[in-house]
Order: sequence, then structure tokens, then C-alpha cells
Amino acid sequence: MLPVVHRPDTWNALSREFDRLLNRYYGDSEIPSALAPYAVDVHEDTDHFHVEAELPGFKQDEVDITLENGVLTIRAERKTTDKSAKGEPLHVERRWTQFQRSFTLPTAVNESAVKAELNGGLLSITMDKREEVKPRKIQVTAGNGHGATLEARTEKGKH
Repeated sequence: MLPVVHRPDTWNALSREFDRLLNRYYGDSEIPSALAPYAVDVHEDTDHFHVEAELPGFKQDEVDITLENGVLTIRAERKTTDKSAKGEPLHVERRWTQFQRSFTLPTAVNESAVKAELNGGLLSITMDKREEVKPRKIQVTAGNGHGATLEARTEKGKH
């Protein structure tokens, strides 16, 4: 039986070209989930935006997160393992891989209040909303001085 050795250079170049074409056609975050190499979910609650990305096998120092001009970018890169210390490879599937996704954030994100955690291959990013866009209670008073509390959602510049 002949050993099977993949040529990572050829595969990686093809993979990067495929990603480039998908990004050109679908834009930043519109790649269909069946074609995206790692699943990413984005959720919103009253006070936060949450991003969860499956990054199995990546270590903390292999993940880079940037937030610039309202765009959140997640990058992860895993280098090829050192084969020379383990002898001649006969079959190689664990190879260099790179992941990158970018998301345009709503203006409601407080860019100075972002937390990220990588646990068990799941990257969790929590971004606070700016105070002025969070729901707030507004006291409504009746003519007799007794009031009722209503909840209102306001955004800066909107009434």
C-alpha cells in the first residue's frame, strides 16, 4: 500500500480562492451555513449582543478578535503540526487551517464593552448595548398625581 500524503499548499490555495469567491458573492456574513467551515450564531437580548462561534481544536492564542469601525472580525489560524519530530508522514489530515468571519455591527453596540471567552471549542463574545438604546421605564402621571409606569424603547435621534 502506498502512503497517502496531501499537498497542503495546493489545498490551502484552493480553499482560500473558494472563500474569496464566496465572500465576493455573499458579502461579509451572508455565506450559507452549509458552506461556512465553522458555524457562527448571533443573538440579541435586552442589554447585549452575543456571538457564538464553533472553533473546535483552536487554542486561545490562535484566535484573534478585532472591532474596528463597527465591524467585528473573528480570525483563527492553526499551524501544521511539526511532522519532523514524529517521522515521515503516511497520512495527513490535520493541516494548517484559517478561519475568518466579519460582521457589521448595529450602532447600538458599546464598542468599549466587549468580552470574549474560548471554552471547549466554543468562542463566546458578549457586547454591551449603549445605555441610550436600552429599554427604560418612563413614569406617566395622571392629572391627580398618581402615576403608572410604562416601558419605552428609545434610540438616540429617534422620538
